[in-house]
Amino acid sequence: MSASTGAVPGPIISRVTVIRVVTLLAVWAIYEAASRSGLFFEGVVPSSFVVLRTMFETLASPEFYPHLFRTLTEVVSGFVVGVVAGVSVGIVFGSSRLIAGMISPWVNYLGPAPKIIFLPILLLVFGVGMGSKVAMAALSAFFPVVIATHAGMRHIPPVYLRVAKTFNASWHQIVTKVYIPALVAPVMTSFRLAIGVAFIGTLLAEIKLSNQGLGYLIIQHYNFLRIPEMYAVLLLTFMLAVAANASMGWLADRVEHERH
Repeated sequence: MSASTGAVPGPIISRVTVIRVVTLLAVWAIYEAASRSGLFFEGVVPSSFVVLRTMFETLASPEFYPHLFRTLTEVVSGFVVGVVAGVSVGIVFGSSRLIAGMISPWVNYLGPAPKIIFLPILLLVFGVGMGSKVAMAALSAFFPVVIATHAGMRHIPPVYLRVAKTFNASWHQIVTKVYIPALVAPVMTSFRLAIGVAFIGTLLAEIKLSNQGLGYLIIQHYNFLRIPEMYAVLLLTFMLAVAANASMGWLADRVEHERH
């Protein structure tokens, strides 16, 4: 009987997955040990089991969901505005050396700056309601997208543009048939960073001045020393941010797969 020529199946669980799980368990063990050690006040470092129980109680409370919906609305709205503006401005930068020379230094200098410094201006312009939080998320998401788009424009082979101009392509056709297809990879990668900083910007704005949202809920729990509740909302917020980042990663991989 001849030996089977089938491919040898790979490991069910990869080494990277094992390392991630072990790291997560180690962090949990260290936190739980610190909570039970008596070195910290119990109210400051509550047991993880207390936090998890409080998290499920929070999820079971109808009062939690208006705050969740407000934050998600602000993040998603700001993310969409920031992405659209970032891609549009990045394409303009990349297609005009004059405009890029005038404006791109400002983008490069303001990009690394903490966006929280703009919050007082946004509050004056948009008020203390949802508008200022959406603007904060949009401003946060704008910079990584515009920088990635501008960088991607600089790496488009000039021959693509020459061919398009040879066929008398209009500006709209050049953007849709040359620029956007070439920018898919760098722009989709920047979306992962953009959604993360949009979450951060929104939460910071809600913590500073708001009457609803997860950031508002977190700071209210802190002010009244409801520490397990604060950790529970923080954990839920972290899980939302991780899920959003993973969704952007999945979308980027899916788009890249469709292109090939």
